[in-house]
Amino acid sequence: MKTQNQLVNKASLSEELKIANPMALPKVEKVVVFSGIGKAKVEKELFEQTREDLAKITGQLPVVSRAKKSIASFKVREGDIIGLKVTLRGKRRDDFLEKLVKIVLPTQRDFKGISEKNLDKDNNLNLGFREDIVFPEVRHEHMAKIFGLQVTIRIKAKNREQAKALLKVIGFPFKKGE
Repeated sequence: MKTQNQLVNKASLSEELKIANPMALPKVEKVVVFSGIGKAKVEKELFEQTREDLAKITGQLPVVSRAKKSIASFKVREGDIIGLKVTLRGKRRDDFLEKLVKIVLPTQRDFKGISEKNLDKDNNLNLGFREDIVFPEVRHEHMAKIFGLQVTIRIKAKNREQAKALLKVIGFPFKKGE
């Protein structure tokens, strides 16, 4: 797989944004993949299956996320397990981004591109997947439950236009007219 230097053609990005200093160019800092486990916290076998599948998808073992506060309306107590999280940096981040752009997004049903609304105020790109089976590593024949994923791509950029330009150079397809 390619590294971020190979994923991003710095010369074309520099020319497009009119930034001469290569250190001032926008870059992807990290990718965070989160899965809320819901009912799987009660069923140990389902929790382990979710953990294994998330490890297959990202290439790294997930960390257990726990509730920081109790919320009675959600029946969540402080310290309860609420999800699994993986933070990817370096080569694993770049491999995951390449897989996301070249394999996962093109195979989405009725996919017309990423909306610009998915970029938040801090220039992070947030993508949600209702099913984990969009990733080629997960075989759904043996699965007891399909779970959803939240992918957050943390981008270090000065403004929204720089972040969007970086994502376009990497290969993320945006909706037409945005």
